Amino acid sequence: MTNYYYTKNPDVQHEEKNWEFNLLGHEFRFVTDNGVFSKNTVDYGSRVLLDALQDDQISGKILDVGCGYGPIGLALAKNNPNAQLTLVDVNELAMELCAKNAANNGIENVTIYESSCYDNVSETDFDLIVTNPPIRAGKQVVHTILAEAYDHLNQGGRLVAVLQKKQGAASAQKKMTEVFGNCEVIKRDKGYFILESIKED
Repeated sequence: MTNYYYTKNPDVQHEEKNWEFNLLGHEFRFVTDNGVFSKNTVDYGSRVLLDALQDDQISGKILDVGCGYGPIGLALAKNNPNAQLTLVDVNELAMELCAKNAANNGIENVTIYESSCYDNVSETDFDLIVTNPPIRAGKQVVHTILAEAYDHLNQGGRLVAVLQKKQGAASAQKKMTEVFGNCEVIKRDKGYFILESIKED
């Protein structure tokens, strides 16, 4: 057993924490635990990604890959009540917490289930896929999340990812350009890059 947040069953001493955080103008109450990514606060990369999407009004289907306890996906669900969100992660503990956080914050336009990358994701008609990929899981996992997004998007659908410059943003941009034929840096903040690729006709 391992206690890494990007594993299926982190081997941890449970120590649930409850705290509040404002995302996209909404106040959230989160419950977290040992064995999940960024358990004490919403990590800066996720905040930068959400800031990049704050003016978007999305009414279609959104997928959050590697959602953890849910800050990105739940914030987008709250901010886009007409959208349908799907949140997936390999970490079963994170999925339990994510479901609790959806319930605690009165968010109903979400579906939450366990999936390693896209293994259990059958839909191919998402309008937006977002990810703060698990860098520590390795480049192969990160690039799988980025590359396989293509097959799960509608024509005109977007992949939006956050990576730090020092943790592979350049190679991620190269991979996304390779797969989609385009990749734009839509926001930069303190070394974090928000990358966007569009599945063009």
